[in-house]
Amino acid sequence: MLLVNFQNGFCQNKVPQLSHEVATKWFELQLQLIPKTPGFTPPVVSRALGYSGLTLYESLVHGMPNYKSLAGELQELDKLPLPLKGQNYDWEIVANNAQYIITRELYATNHKENTSKIIELRDAINIKLQKGVNEKTFKLSVKFGEEIAEAIYKYSKTDGGHHAEKNNFPKDFKGSPGSCMWTPIGNQIALQPYWGNNRTFIKGNADFDLPIPPKCEIGNSSLMFSQALEVYSVGKNITEEQKEIAFFWADDAGKTFTPPGHGISIALQLIKKENFDLEKTAETLCRIGIAVNDAFVSCWKCKFKYNILRPTSFIQTTIDPNWKSLLDNPPFPEYTSGHGTVSGAIAAVLSDMFGYNYHFTDYSHEARGLKPRSFDSFFEFAQEAALSRLYGGIHYRMSNEEGLKNGKRIGKSACELKLKMKDS
Repeated sequence: MLLVNFQNGFCQNKVPQLSHEVATKWFELQLQLIPKTPGFTPPVVSRALGYSGLTLYESLVHGMPNYKSLAGELQELDKLPLPLKGQNYDWEIVANNAQYIITRELYATNHKENTSKIIELRDAINIKLQKGVNEKTFKLSVKFGEEIAEAIYKYSKTDGGHHAEKNNFPKDFKGSPGSCMWTPIGNQIALQPYWGNNRTFIKGNADFDLPIPPKCEIGNSSLMFSQALEVYSVGKNITEEQKEIAFFWADDAGKTFTPPGHGISIALQLIKKENFDLEKTAETLCRIGIAVNDAFVSCWKCKFKYNILRPTSFIQTTIDPNWKSLLDNPPFPEYTSGHGTVSGAIAAVLSDMFGYNYHFTDYSHEARGLKPRSFDSFFEFAQEAALSRLYGGIHYRMSNEEGLKNGKRIGKSACELKLKMKDS
């Protein structure tokens, strides 16, 4: 049974006066659900976190005096339901029931275990919060939360990724021919090859101008050869510290909450540490969700535009036919790094919310037996997360660096969204 402890909410309270706990409980549940939900690959996870973050923010914004709705700011999000004038709302109850609907729709399709946990959390919070409000306010708050979530879920259906967890590996995809182009290793099938066509939240986030990768020539005189040789040399002489870094940031789908979930995990740790109020929590999780969603769309567009082969394929063809990478090769092209892109985007948002020289320790995988890691800034963690893929043998340095650069650009765009009234 879920045990939830909240301060009783009152309809007069504005969101800045409220605890972060409604939000953190729901996002903690998502991190639990992600590895257990069939088809929740990193792109799918990034999308789910984007819409749940947006739902959290929009369910609370009318109780946040200095903030405004993102309707009209995000692509094709023209309008959303409004609270009734002259009526009282309990904003924690609104947020709780909005999160119930969006989480149910995104995670619970034909999955009874997820459904029961989602219902249990909603009911536990509602029972606790209902003690502080009259019946009319409670019903109005539940109804408005549900209306907001249903409107955002309807909006999500038009982005190109609806029910993508049911079709991660389209059978109609055919890769680019050529000796240096990416081809699936073994029995792999390309993961979400059309994801780059999805609508981003922020216009322009998938319209990038990344450097064209080096010409891929099989031979020891090309720039690609030097990139592959570094991966090979690191792999042959890898240190225990480098192995720890590779495994800490691997965030494998089906086993963990994946890279975008790792960013949310860090945010939740720090929201609790700093005891953010509900208003600042909603802003943080909304901006991160938008950033990770758009980062994966942009990265996947790049991957399937250039179709660069993995270091394993290059090394086995040109340098050492018996070489194997430390980590398993993912089923999609190499350039650019998804880890680099999403970590750069997350770091930009966290830096904006917590500070650019913020020291923190990441305990995300302590329960899995991996030692916590400490950093003096968010960009330091992003740099390590990107570099971890070189240590794992699955990315060239150029892909990590260019992904990181693109991710920072996308994160900056999420930070520049005009949420506050004074920004108007």
